Amino acid sequence: MMTTLLQIRSNGQITLPAAVRRQANLKEGDTLELTIEEDGSLHLSPKIAIDRSQAYFWSKRWQAGEQAAQADIESGQTTRFDDIDDALEFLDNAEE
Repeated sequence: MMTTLLQIRSNGQITLPAAVRRQANLKEGDTLELTIEEDGSLHLSPKIAIDRSQAYFWSKRWQAGEQAAQADIESGQTTRFDDIDDALEFLDNAEE
């Protein structure tokens, strides 16, 4: 863990020292999210921009579904099919 003091400059700007940028692997142009906690403390987190058309994939709901699907795969709760006809037959029989 690293702690450093920062000074607020004119226009509310702060400078992250080179050692901080190196340890956090931050580069010029990176985006940071500032969170103000209930106790008034500040938390900076690196963020990446996601194309709007792909944002659904990173929603909590979608990611929960991805995790559930991965758990099913890892526990062997999946069925492989050689072709579409086998898959359709499996689905028809499952309804009975």
